[in-house]
Formats: sequence, C-alpha cells, structure tokens
Amino acid sequence: MNKKVNQLKMGTLLSYVTIIIQNLCAIIYTPIMLRLLGQNEYGLYQLGSSTVSYLGLLSFGFGSSYMKFYFGYKVKNQEEEIRKLNSIFLLVFLGLAALSCIAGSGMIASADKIFGSSLSAADVKQVQKLMLILVISMAVTFPNIIFECYMTAHERYIFQRIMLIAVTVLNPFITLPLLLMGYRSTVLVAANLILTLFRTGMNIYYCMFKLHMKFQFHGMQLNVLKNVGTFSLYIFLNEIATQINLNVDKVILGAVQGASVVAIYSVGSQFNQYFISMSTAVSNVFIPRVNKMVAEKQGDEILNKLFVRIGRIQYIILSAVLTGYLLYGKFFIRKWAGEGYDAAYYVGAMVMIPYIVPLIQNIGIEIQRAKNMHKFRSIIYFIIAFANLGISIPLGKYYGAVGTAFGTTLSTIIGNIILMNWYYHKKVGLNIIGFIKSMIQPSISLIIAVIIGVSVRRVFPVDSWAAFLSQAGLFLGIYAILLYLIGLNNDEKTIVKQMFRQKNI
Repeated sequence: MNKKVNQLKMGTLLSYVTIIIQNLCAIIYTPIMLRLLGQNEYGLYQLGSSTVSYLGLLSFGFGSSYMKFYFGYKVKNQEEEIRKLNSIFLLVFLGLAALSCIAGSGMIASADKIFGSSLSAADVKQVQKLMLILVISMAVTFPNIIFECYMTAHERYIFQRIMLIAVTVLNPFITLPLLLMGYRSTVLVAANLILTLFRTGMNIYYCMFKLHMKFQFHGMQLNVLKNVGTFSLYIFLNEIATQINLNVDKVILGAVQGASVVAIYSVGSQFNQYFISMSTAVSNVFIPRVNKMVAEKQGDEILNKLFVRIGRIQYIILSAVLTGYLLYGKFFIRKWAGEGYDAAYYVGAMVMIPYIVPLIQNIGIEIQRAKNMHKFRSIIYFIIAFANLGISIPLGKYYGAVGTAFGTTLSTIIGNIILMNWYYHKKVGLNIIGFIKSMIQPSISLIIAVIIGVSVRRVFPVDSWAAFLSQAGLFLGIYAILLYLIGLNNDEKTIVKQMFRQKNI
C-alpha cells in the first residue's frame, strides 16, 4: 500500500515537473522555431499535425475502456481473464494501426483537394510529406496504448513521467541543430517519429520485464470484445467531439484562410494545451483509483469527496494560470512570438476562459465512465461539436482565427458547462452545488490578488521583460499568501506543511 501511495504522490509531483519542463521547453523553443521556419512553414507544420491527429479517433475509445474491464477482473482476482484481456486489446490496437495507415494514405492523397484553394502547389506537397511521416508515427502509437494502460492500471506513474520528461528534453536537442542547419519542418515530424519509437520500445520492455505483463491468446472470448466495443462506442463519440473542438479550427483556417492564419491560431491555442495538461496532471493519476472505487461499489459520498478535493486543487492552479495570462499574456505573446501574432492572445483567452470549468471537473468524466454513465455526455458533445463545426466555417472565413475561436467558446459553454453540470448533479450523483461552494474560498484569494495586480499594472505598465517578470511574480506571491491565509481548508494547509517539512513526498 505504501508503495502505491508513493507512486501516486510522486506521480502527481512528476506530472507537474513534466509540465514545467514541457512548458519551459516550448516557451524557449517555440519562438526560435517560429523565426527559423517562418510563419508560413510553421503553419504548414501545424496544419499537417492537426489533420493527421484525426487518425487518433481510430482508437475508438478502447484505451479508456481497458481500465473498467481490468479492474472488473482485478477485484475478483481473475488473473487469467486479465491475460486474455491484454491479448484482445493488443490484437485490436495492431489492427487499428494497420487501419490508420490505410486511412492516412487516403488523407494524404486528398490533401490537394482539401487545401489546394488556399495553399500553393509547393505548400501542398510539403504538407503531404509531413503527413506521411506523421501517419507512420500515429500507427506506432496504437499498440503502445495497451502498454500505457497496463502501467497506469498498476499505478507506475514514476516510470511514465520520467519517459515523458526524457522525450520532452530530447526533442529540441535533436531538432534545433537541424533547423539551424537549414532543414525545414520535416525534421520536426521525423524527430517525433524517432522519439515515439523509443518511448514505445521502453514501455514494452518495462511492462514485459518489470511488471511481468502476460498474454493469453487461446481461449479468448469474443463476447468480451463485444462488451468492450459497446462501452467504447460512446467514448469514441466523445473523442470525435474533442478532436473537432480542439483541432478542427486549424483545418478550417487552412482551407479558407491559409497557413499564416493557422500559425496565429496555433500560437493562441497552444496556451490552451498547456492549460489542459496542467489539469490532467492531477486527474490522470486518479483514474485507477476511481475505477477501483466504483468496482468495489463505494458510495457517491466518497466519490463526491474525491471530486471536490481534486477539483479544488485544479482550480487553485488553473485560476492563477488563466488570470496571469489575461493580465500579462498580451505582452508575453508580442515579445515571445514576434510581430504579427497579436490576435493569438485573444484566441487563447476566448478558448481558455470557459474551458476552465470542465478542466476542474475532469475527474467527473472518469466517474461517469467507471459507472458506465458516459452515454449522455458523449451524445451531447458529439452534437454540439458538429454545431461548432457548422458555425466555425463561416466565422473562420469572415473573421479568421478569432472567429473560429468564438465557435469553440460557444460550444464549450453550452455543452461542457451548462448541460454537463446539469447531468452531473441530476444523474451521476455528484453534488455540483457543493462543488461550486467549495470554490468560494480560493476565489476570494484570487479576486484580491487580481485587484492588486490590475492596480499595479495601471501605475506601472508592463512594457519590458523586467516589468513582466516582477509583476507576474508579485501577483503569484500575493495569491499564494492569500491562499494559505484564507483560501485553503485545514486538510490542504496540513498537506502544504508536510510538503515543506519532508524532503521526500
């Protein structure tokens, strides 16, 4: 038990270490990449990546399904059934890898028809070249899913996070020298393929030789696959909706505006990706625990406590990040990305402001799935995502990056905030009113810190890196002090004290 607790605590800590390293690498590396590649070439890279990312939908949500079925067998000590489950999922993902190659070939062949009206012939060829390497990389990720799931089920977060850190640090060290030598965006996707192969190989080794993962291909029962498929169907619909809401804007802009506008949108939406990663750093390590709690039929009261506890942690962190972005992000983007990216600030703000609500509630998604109550969410998201697609096409055509961002904002408010909170409260058994009340204390700390931050900014404009760093540091420092004094509850204060008292967590 102590070993698992240490894995959980270290996994959470390393998740944030990973995010800090990823964000630092991106903050340092992205502006260099923007200047070396240029706005058009960077836009082509983002366009190719966003288009191929839709192949990820071919996972059909099977990865999320693994946890539910694994713990269904684990609590009954059915080790043979787990071995058969591993075999079924491995064969499924190998088949999906082959399918992704076929579908990817069709996407590459169709690139001229999709982007030919807004891109030059040379740009279309470059996008096709990028897509070819990205399709191969995507195919490799499919069989890797089963090994990632197996490690997560065993709560081996330390190895997973160390691998992420290694890949994050290696990427710029591989690509930057090649970019400085004059190579184009092709080296970015080639490096990604190499690192994907490396990570997959290490995951396989760890599962087979450290966790002693077993497979049993004889005696596999197809009815298990049928049950997995039924459960995964609605997760698949949800993933379609997520892909549309997070990536379709770039594809639309590539088709109606061109690569330069895609680059502007990508810079703004990149901050939303950082935002999402900060949220999932906490919730992801609790996925096995949620599935185990539901499999053991623990009550809604315990699940609600976990929901509020994790939500408060996420809110405390994300509200500071969002507010800091709104206060100081415009200066940062102007200096960081360079001239021509001012609209990216508004793209980031429009997407991030409503997205904070579902991000602080994302452990609720795992509770729904563990309870097999994710059907409603998936259907609603699916419908709203296509509504987002419908309104974003004309908005992107006439208003560019900001227009498509508004379409995503609107869909987030209707689907993720209004409808899902109703469903959480009425059907899933989560006390949303109590959840909202639990956010009042940290919100008071935030509001006071914001008032001070705005007042200081009005007297001393943020017009230099020194002013940016000093004012951002002042804001975060005041917020941290106020949090401890009036924002945290007694349990959270105890955790903070323990963190400073103990060298190891």
